[in-house]
Amino acid sequence: MKLAYYPGCTLKTKALNLEDSALAALKALGQEVEELPRWNCCGALFSLADDDLIHHVAPVRNLIRAMEAKKETIITLCAQCYNTLKRANQLMRDDSEKRDTLNRFMDEEPDYNGEVEVVHYLSYLADQIGWDHLKKQVKTPLKELRVAPFYGCNLVRPDAVAIDNPKTLMLDFLAALGAEPIDFGASKECCGSYQSLANPKAGDQRVVKVISSAVNAGANALVLSCPMCEYNLGQRQTQALTDGNERQPLPTYYFTQLLAIALGLEPKVCRFELNEKNALALLKEREVVTSASV
Repeated sequence: MKLAYYPGCTLKTKALNLEDSALAALKALGQEVEELPRWNCCGALFSLADDDLIHHVAPVRNLIRAMEAKKETIITLCAQCYNTLKRANQLMRDDSEKRDTLNRFMDEEPDYNGEVEVVHYLSYLADQIGWDHLKKQVKTPLKELRVAPFYGCNLVRPDAVAIDNPKTLMLDFLAALGAEPIDFGASKECCGSYQSLANPKAGDQRVVKVISSAVNAGANALVLSCPMCEYNLGQRQTQALTDGNERQPLPTYYFTQLLAIALGLEPKVCRFELNEKNALALLKEREVVTSASV
């Protein structure tokens, strides 16, 4: 049976390097994927206001689409989408009053009671593929890459919806690819989120803290799972470090890009043109990819 996959909005625009590499890697691993029909924006953030049920309609409708497609599990890539869908699913399972209100509001949809499981791509790799099997599929070990995994907020908070084994999941993933995983103190801190727009200086402080922590731990690369984190820690990193800081820029990658390269796929599926230039430069320097293959 094909895997039900929820892409979310940003993966179809500014984060094609996350989606294209992820889908190519699943295909290489023998996994068939089916994009969820008629999906809509998940809402991006889970509303915490007790009387703001209207904002839960968007994620719940996506879960209904999966149920209608007779899928027991839906896989997500974006950390924000994962968090929003997972928490909306938990609400529909645990709060009968709000579940009833939402189901009555969506009078043209079938009732939803939390029948679908929301799973992050990383967890699927760990539970359904397995690290031992993944190691056997690696054709280009990521040797000499000292990679710091950045979880950010949405994969690990709150505890009730956090990915399984958040302390080791990405470390084990990177080790399976042949890289040297680097644990660091700021791996589960906020990247700055929307402060990069509302209060750029405060956002820059978050970026500098994360990058400095990773560099001090010995990393020569940072790996992410969230387009917001990639915007702040990747696209805005140079600006943040320029404003009175002496740190050298640290290349950033989506975890799926490193997965695709390790599986021996062509670099073009990773859409490195959407990363900062130093990302591809490091892979060439470490001879993980060659100039001829790009």
